[in-house]
Amino acid sequence: MAIRLPDDSKRLYIIGRTGSGKTVAGVWHLSQRSWRKMPWVIVDYKGDELIGRLPTTEIKKGKKGYEIPKGPGLYVIRPVAGVDDDLVEDFLWKVKYHGKIGVYIDEGYMLPEKSRSPAFVALLTQGRSLKTPVIILSQRPVWLSRFVITESEFIQTYWLNDKRDRDTLKAVIPNGVDERLPEYHSWYYDVGKDKLDHIGPVPHPDEILAKFDPPKRTRLFAI
Repeated sequence: MAIRLPDDSKRLYIIGRTGSGKTVAGVWHLSQRSWRKMPWVIVDYKGDELIGRLPTTEIKKGKKGYEIPKGPGLYVIRPVAGVDDDLVEDFLWKVKYHGKIGVYIDEGYMLPEKSRSPAFVALLTQGRSLKTPVIILSQRPVWLSRFVITESEFIQTYWLNDKRDRDTLKAVIPNGVDERLPEYHSWYYDVGKDKLDHIGPVPHPDEILAKFDPPKRTRLFAI
């Protein structure tokens, strides 16, 4: 099925419980993006195995915290939730003011709790004009700022067991997502076209990884 994919001014929100396939879907979406032309930074809180197989440059914590990357490619920061919150918040502000940097956040509920991360909310609400595309993944929509739902132009959701989560999505998805789909299938909602599609599983992880540059030893990037 042909679906419209986000461009470099859009936000994509992917929701699904553990084991639903959301991380594989997220990396598939990342493989379609413009990381060969601009920097894309992965905020990897949980040390995901699939993300670890990507050809990334790791941005290490330096004297000035996490510094923004200088050129195109895939970059990763691996903060500790609750420990590195101030560093993450500072980094997201740097991305916001710099512009033209993509952000991929795995397990978005781990973002700094303080005011639900003002820097991230700024990226969501102002990112279109700044060309800061966002892909954010989460297990449950009720755990995140409501701005994630209201500001995302594309939403991909796997089955949600909790009715409260499905009801939360009904605020933007007209007919809701109450129908349970087969394993690894998902609903894909294009907000701009007001179009809800049922899509099958994304390609196998090995096929997705083949779309990236050949895996190599992770490099370190610090200031």
